[in-house]
Amino acid sequence: MTADDQTRANGGMGATGRSIPLMGRDSEPTIFELSAPGRRAASFRTTDVPEWPAEDLLPAGLLREEPLDIAEVSERDLVGHVTRLSHRQYSVDLGAYPLGSCTMKYNPKLCDDAASLPGFTNAHPATPEGWTQGWLELLADLDARLCAITGMAAATLQPPAGAAGELTGLLLMRAWHAEQGGRERTKIVIPDSAHGTNPASVTLGGYETVTVPSDDRGCVDLGALRERLDDDVAGIMLTNPNTLGLFEEDIAEIAAATHEVGGLLYYDGANLNAILGVTRPGDMGFDIVHMNLHKTFAVPHGGGGPGAGPVAVGRRLVDFLPGPRPVRGDSGWSWQTPPKSIGRVHSWHGNALALVRAYSYILASGGDGLQRVAERAVLNANWLRHRLRGVYDVPFDRPNMHEFVASTGSLKRSSGLRAVDVAKRLLEEGFHAPTTYFPLIVEEALMIEPTETESLQTLEALASALERIAASPEDAAAAPRTTPVGRVDEARAARRLVPTFDARAADESDRLS
Repeated sequence: MTADDQTRANGGMGATGRSIPLMGRDSEPTIFELSAPGRRAASFRTTDVPEWPAEDLLPAGLLREEPLDIAEVSERDLVGHVTRLSHRQYSVDLGAYPLGSCTMKYNPKLCDDAASLPGFTNAHPATPEGWTQGWLELLADLDARLCAITGMAAATLQPPAGAAGELTGLLLMRAWHAEQGGRERTKIVIPDSAHGTNPASVTLGGYETVTVPSDDRGCVDLGALRERLDDDVAGIMLTNPNTLGLFEEDIAEIAAATHEVGGLLYYDGANLNAILGVTRPGDMGFDIVHMNLHKTFAVPHGGGGPGAGPVAVGRRLVDFLPGPRPVRGDSGWSWQTPPKSIGRVHSWHGNALALVRAYSYILASGGDGLQRVAERAVLNANWLRHRLRGVYDVPFDRPNMHEFVASTGSLKRSSGLRAVDVAKRLLEEGFHAPTTYFPLIVEEALMIEPTETESLQTLEALASALERIAASPEDAAAAPRTTPVGRVDEARAARRLVPTFDARAADESDRLS
């Protein structure tokens, strides 16, 4: 280690002349602060290949006048930096992640291994179909299995995320209604407890959102829905169980009423984990179903990586599906586009390895295993609701599905404890926070989803932590105090934005504040 390296490791002045903070749990320099001129993360042996002047290889107009401003670091420094940063993050591999509606379940490493096989990883998306027969067969079989799980006729695997699946479903609605003729339909009905992506997707799809309220049991108010259903309604978007974790008991009546006015039912699959192998959206009357493979089927979730939001449809919508789709003919598998297709919604299949992970999870679980997933997810959530009853408000205190919504409303009035305080304090207890302040119809909401992958011991520890927080609200106001980043001043962050990192700008912002 050079003297300069030692200086950087221990804190002090680096090669750039800037102060370098101590590396470790409490602080970590940026990659630019670790930078020193001439350092490289890779080096190669000298060869006899001549070094051609850049101007001989590229037109002069394409050459930069100044060197590119990038960090210059050794491989050792780079690996250490990235590793230390990774240790500052919470993940599903570290502990319980009860983030309601997101189904942050543990991702089996068996499925990662399957998706890492060379036959999968070495295939380029543009590889001719004659060389990827195994890939096409896998995708077609995944399509069939997802349809069996949801009770639908055919699916598209193209959408790379849940929100993309929502938009795809709405575009399918639009295409189907256009073919029926008659007056243009302009409205989509959504519940007041719906996911925030639902109204956003409705707008992107060119429709107007019509909100239907929940009744006193936390489900769609059937009377209010009937008042909103008319010839302008293209369809309704529902999650079942809904975002309160409650099963829509009137789903058959909702489906009949919607179909009676010529509308279609769209199923938001965010909460599909609760009904696997028990009931199917297609049997409830839904026409379009999107699934989050990165939730329900244990594909790694979040972090900016590729997701997967396949959309399955009933028979009357099959011809409108995005294309191409893998289809088997007399000469083998090939890509074919349905006759009335809405076109592509995702170029290539860049998320194909996510599809392999979901496929391997389904095969490893089997039908009986998927049913156990739902049963245990529901059992875990109900156990927690019973345990926390009386400690926190439970606005809809009746048997729930995979998640339930608690509230700090009473605690806020008696001791000032807010949902955000509970969330921050939980980090000190070693747990990720539940979803806070959603759904919007519940005051100081805590939406808790333990999933099926947590043991009774973990549920006990989580419940005990939540009980301690409620008993000592004064400790939560300043939390978290043991994490690399403490409580952020959100008002100040909104007032004094620093769009790109600049140490001098950040220092000046601190001075001004």
